[in-house]
Amino acid sequence: MDNKLEFSTIDEYITMAPPETQAVLQKIRETIQAAAPEATEKISYQMPTFYFEGNLVHFALAKKHYGFYPAPSGITAFEPELTAYKYSKGAVQFPIDKPVPYDLITKMVVFRLAENKQKAAEKLAKKKNK
Repeated sequence: MDNKLEFSTIDEYITMAPPETQAVLQKIRETIQAAAPEATEKISYQMPTFYFEGNLVHFALAKKHYGFYPAPSGITAFEPELTAYKYSKGAVQFPIDKPVPYDLITKMVVFRLAENKQKAAEKLAKKKNK
């Protein structure tokens, strides 16, 4: 999508995407919502973002793929399942012309949610011990 466009909600982001990609973007959003119902939505780095005790995951539309950003830990934890896709330290690319692995997205979101909950609990415990 055009990086010059500014969005303030995920609804706006999806509405401004090409019509042929909107249903998949909405399904990615719904998949994340179902996996992390306590997370809130926001736009961060001009991408749809889900937040719970820190950023959980981002997703975005590129010219030839849907980008999914589960942080480096999310990539490392699922690296064996990502071999069919291009991926880097903190991002995976799901080609527009192939089925999106919603089950894998669910697993990555659940992993990131548990990770953020753990970090928040550790931070709270540290504060209490001061």
